[in-house]
Amino acid sequence: MSGKKELAEKIMHKMYDNDPYSQWLGIECLDVDAGHCTLKMVLRDEMLNGFGIAHGSITFALADSALAFASNGHGKHCVSIDTQISHTAPCGSGDVLLAEATEIQRSKSLARYDVHVKNDKGELRAHFRGTVFIKDKEWII
Repeated sequence: MSGKKELAEKIMHKMYDNDPYSQWLGIECLDVDAGHCTLKMVLRDEMLNGFGIAHGSITFALADSALAFASNGHGKHCVSIDTQISHTAPCGSGDVLLAEATEIQRSKSLARYDVHVKNDKGELRAHFRGTVFIKDKEWII
């Protein structure tokens, strides 16, 4: 395992252990590295809106967590400063969702990410885009 991947995994675990919302969502990390992260979660009844489909905040939160773990995996504290999501198809209770964050561009102070949220059949359910501010503060692990 590369040193960067090991660092990204340690940071993700430290963040997740202090993130009760991601824990409530039941998020499972399938893969994390500097600039990349894949998460999995199963939609539950209490995550649905009045139409019986996933509340938009649920898919947003899953994508946002993937953004956070991917961007912080480089070793510096990163916080989102701009995010947006397009919901492309509904999701229902019991659906398995996968969110994959991919770094598109990174400079000294900013980084941009695409996050695709798909079901377990590989069908796109949401497209999330995020920009993070990269702080000078290093993660201490």
